[in-house]
Amino acid sequence: MSMPKDKIEFKMLDHQRVGDEHVTFKLDDGTIVKVKVDLDRVGVATNYKNPDGTPHYAVNASLKLSIIPNERKFFVEPDSIKNKQTAPPGQMFS
Repeated sequence: MSMPKDKIEFKMLDHQRVGDEHVTFKLDDGTIVKVKVDLDRVGVATNYKNPDGTPHYAVNASLKLSIIPNERKFFVEPDSIKNKQTAPPGQMFS
């Protein structure tokens, strides 16, 4: 199969994380913000180079934020926990 001249073809590349999974920040109010960046897809062009001759990459990334408030509390609606078991059978909370 031949590739049209107006299309850039990419070879998909595998990747692995190097270093920590999260970058963590502490805000003035004690809130912790964790930021995680993941690579979804990475490729290098097989039929195209940058004007300076270096390889041309296509990178799709996603960002995940976790925010942990200083008071470490959260709320749920009572209906969301009705009829749900919160302990294994035979065990009770004290």
